[in-house]
Amino acid sequence: MTVLGVDIGTSSSKGVLVDADGTVLATAVRPHAVSRPWPGHVEMDASTWWGEFVSITRELTASGTVSGTAPRVVDAVGVSGMGPCVALTDESDTPLHPAILYGVDTRATDQIARLDDELGRDAVLGRCGSLLSTQAVGPKILWLAEHRPEVTARARRLYMPSSYLVCRLTGAYVLDHHSASQSVPLYDSLAQEWYRPWARRIAPDIELPPLRWPGDIAGHVTDGAAAATGLRAGTPVITGTVDAWSEALSVGAQRTGDLMLMYGSTMFLIHTLAERLLVPQLWSTVGALPKTRSLAGGMATSGVITDWLRGVFGGSGHDALLAEAEASGPGAGGLLMLPYFAGERTPVADPDARGVIAGLTVEHTRGDLYRAALEATAYGVRHNAEAMRAAGADIRRVVAAGGGTRGGLWTRIVSDVTGLEQEIRTVTLGASYGAAYLAAKAIGDADIDTWNPVRERLVPDPGRRAAYDGLYDLYLRLYPATRDIAHALARHQHATAGEPPS
Repeated sequence: MTVLGVDIGTSSSKGVLVDADGTVLATAVRPHAVSRPWPGHVEMDASTWWGEFVSITRELTASGTVSGTAPRVVDAVGVSGMGPCVALTDESDTPLHPAILYGVDTRATDQIARLDDELGRDAVLGRCGSLLSTQAVGPKILWLAEHRPEVTARARRLYMPSSYLVCRLTGAYVLDHHSASQSVPLYDSLAQEWYRPWARRIAPDIELPPLRWPGDIAGHVTDGAAAATGLRAGTPVITGTVDAWSEALSVGAQRTGDLMLMYGSTMFLIHTLAERLLVPQLWSTVGALPKTRSLAGGMATSGVITDWLRGVFGGSGHDALLAEAEASGPGAGGLLMLPYFAGERTPVADPDARGVIAGLTVEHTRGDLYRAALEATAYGVRHNAEAMRAAGADIRRVVAAGGGTRGGLWTRIVSDVTGLEQEIRTVTLGASYGAAYLAAKAIGDADIDTWNPVRERLVPDPGRRAAYDGLYDLYLRLYPATRDIAHALARHQHATAGEPPS
């Protein structure tokens, strides 16, 4: 058995070819960039998703072959992607507007406020599991209706990256329950179905997709998709889900009490529960597996800041900057950073928050700044984890995932700041590996603990934890102390940018 997993992420699309015992046969990556046409707007052309899927699939199925031999045969396909996103198409599945991305896109704050008044915050929380926020789908559809009425007049279908790939591959129009549960306020988290009264209010002309579970087979590769991708016609394709939940599956973090930390362009936390737990500052969703629930948090930036710093430093290499950050030592020479460079999602829920670097002197080095960025992410993780525990979450095991687990320093800082022991699995490819695992389970038997055993356990250093406790207290105080100034600067940024482009 050979399975293919492809994930459409914020900064790249990634694919992996895996055999029956979980061994990685080949990988492929296609870097890409989001579009930021105006402050708070973060978009991507959906055609990019399909084009990169085709390119990745052809590369992977050709890998390991020699001239004149047949390409590798794929027995099932798994997909995942960033989300929740809003990609609207006409009845022929032609995209009508660049896809509006998840909580990093903060354009719909006015629509959130109006829906809060109309529907009631408590009613939304009770029915949907989460409050309206920049993560929510509904306000972004309303933004399009108000600012791009020519788009919504023609819109008939709603897609996210995973469901768009499924449609292109199989012709099936479906969405997984987890992604739907992030489509606040369109989905009833208790009944686990679309909530038609609110859906008709927000998206009256959009046919909402039938719902499946991420590991369900959504359909089979059509003749046309086979010709485009090189896959066999008739190959089963799973429904797929949001990348962070696929990533949690890739490292075995789907048992009750597990907390997955996803180190990537943004930082994501997923705590698996048996029963729904409502926390206004966080997101309560349906899990990736049937009969599970999730309590999730997400930071708007993490690896994005270190990428930005590398650019500021003239394209310096990550390894060199990590070594300098290591030499800087805990506390980054007295620097403290708020990582709100694109607003913040949880638990702050402030799209107009802004990044702050406090304590700068002329003696500080780029290693200090790089360390401060890593520590800022760790403080954000602690802030989210403490919000979960304060609400009654029982965090029993922490599993780290994502590209940021490589190199060691970032994960060690997070353990020292939070006091959490972390497991790191052998394979850290992320969501594409989780998608491949779900595809394997859909057609046979696969066990993720066998596929991807534990490689390392990170234990917090008590001495460093004590040193970080005082800095964490300052971190919590820095946001309210600078919030008014940050909001004023955000208003200035919007004013100087002019009107949103058409």
